[in-house]
Amino acid sequence: MLNLTSHSSIAIAGGGLLGRLLAWQLLGSGHNVSVYDAGSLRDSPSAGHTAAGMISPISEAIDTESLMYDLGMASLAQWPQWLAHLSEQLSEQSTGQSIDNVDVPYSQKGSLIVAHNRDQSLLQQYIHDMQRQVPEAAWGKRLDKQGVLAIEPDVGEHFQQGLFLPEEAHIDNRKLLSVLLQRIQQLGGECVEHTAVDVEPNALVLISEKRRIAFDLVIDCRGVGAQTQWRGVRGVRGEILRVQTDEVQLQRPVRLLHPRYQLYVVPKANQEFVIGATQIESEDRSPVSVQSALELSSALYTINPAFAEARIIEMTSNLRPALNDNRPLIQYQNGLICVNGLYRHGYLLAPIVVQHALALIDPSTTVVRDFADVLYKPVQSSYIKKLQDAPAC
Repeated sequence: MLNLTSHSSIAIAGGGLLGRLLAWQLLGSGHNVSVYDAGSLRDSPSAGHTAAGMISPISEAIDTESLMYDLGMASLAQWPQWLAHLSEQLSEQSTGQSIDNVDVPYSQKGSLIVAHNRDQSLLQQYIHDMQRQVPEAAWGKRLDKQGVLAIEPDVGEHFQQGLFLPEEAHIDNRKLLSVLLQRIQQLGGECVEHTAVDVEPNALVLISEKRRIAFDLVIDCRGVGAQTQWRGVRGVRGEILRVQTDEVQLQRPVRLLHPRYQLYVVPKANQEFVIGATQIESEDRSPVSVQSALELSSALYTINPAFAEARIIEMTSNLRPALNDNRPLIQYQNGLICVNGLYRHGYLLAPIVVQHALALIDPSTTVVRDFADVLYKPVQSSYIKKLQDAPAC
């Protein structure tokens, strides 16, 4: 445990989801916090900005290990409390604004999994895999056509069967990032953008200036940006399509099982929908490929033909930060904490990972469930790249 004083100076490298959540929590505990990001903070280039914002511990457990389910369920329990607290804080500070202006849209209406008639074997296999990975209480409810119609009328006409997982949730990820930035600034946090850094125990190094700035603690949340210092970090490419239409109404994320991929459609504010499926072991940051655009669009059309008239407002690719075992990890030593490896589970795992990072700083931190044995690891001596030519500041 690091046991810092209540007014320690803390630098956070990386202003994505993890960096902002940590900054918000640490500022609330009385620390002096500076957030550094290599890109823009208002128009974040992070994976958290590109993501669909699904909080789906049951759905995600199908293609991974049971640990992800356990971590995800712990985070699922934490999100409503954090969002309520964040909204309350901002509404108290926002004179003349309504609470709606500071609320982060969050919905826990479950997820719907469907498959076309020719792919019913995929749905049966999905159910079998789910029952093997998660407790019986989380198995959800099998639906016939009328059951699908009852919960998603604009989907039910096209599917004879489905699976409803009522515990799962989704969040407006871009609104959350914006609100967190606003709260960090209200609390007096220093926000430094367009500034690439390297990390050392008790110091950040401004790369362009080769200048070292001292802090009581440095927290590395750079994701793929930490590759130059964390050898095990890799980027996994993901591509999303964002469309807008008044012709389709959805209340919850819908996953379409397909022989080649699982497509997901997540409803957002202003009748927008985020569509994704691709997961490519590549660190290519180039724009969305024609093949991916065609596959996403055609699969979306099969969910409801009315999507054919939707307007494409964004096509984006990004890299998800992953480690070799696709698990999150918190490495630490005196003066330095390094958090990485949330992979495609950023919003699913963020609260429980952040809680454990905070527990290293303040042992009195409440952790919903203790995962120290799988999340913590001392920093290896080979991890930190020393910049001996960087003068102290």
